[in-house]
Amino acid sequence: MPRLELDVLPEWEPGTVAVLSTGAGRPHAIPVSTAVRVGPRTIVLALALRRESLARVREDARCALTVMAGGNVALTAHGRATIVEEPMVVSDRVAAVRIDVEAIQDHGQDRFKINDSVRWSWTDPEAEQRDLEIRAALSRLGP
Repeated sequence: MPRLELDVLPEWEPGTVAVLSTGAGRPHAIPVSTAVRVGPRTIVLALALRRESLARVREDARCALTVMAGGNVALTAHGRATIVEEPMVVSDRVAAVRIDVEAIQDHGQDRFKINDSVRWSWTDPEAEQRDLEIRAALSRLGP
C-alpha cells in the first residue's frame, strides 16, 4: 500500500541532487545541489542570481522540490518560497531561498527501495568548495 503524505520531512544526505519546480508560467524544473532540511517542514537552498527559477519565485512563490535519496527517501515537498538572503554573505553569486512546506507527497512504496541518491561530482575544486560553504551557511538559516 503506497504512503500518500508525510507529516515531516525525512533527512537526506548533504549534496543530494533535488529537482526544484517553479511556476509563474509553464512549469520549470532544475536540479539543485544545495537543498538542506532545516526543520520538520522547512527547506533552504541556494539559487544563482541569474537563474530563471529565482525570477519565477519572485513572481509566484508556489514551488515543489522533489528529492530521491538513499534510505528510501522519495518525496515531493510542495510549498511557498521566500528569498531570505540576497546575495548570500558567503557568495555574492547566489540567493538563499526558504521553502515553507505545506504538503509532503510521499512517493515511497513497499514494492521498491531507493538505494542511492543522485550526487554531484564536481570537476572544479573551487566550485566544490563553494558548494560546501553555501550548504554550511544554509544550514544555519533554520526556521
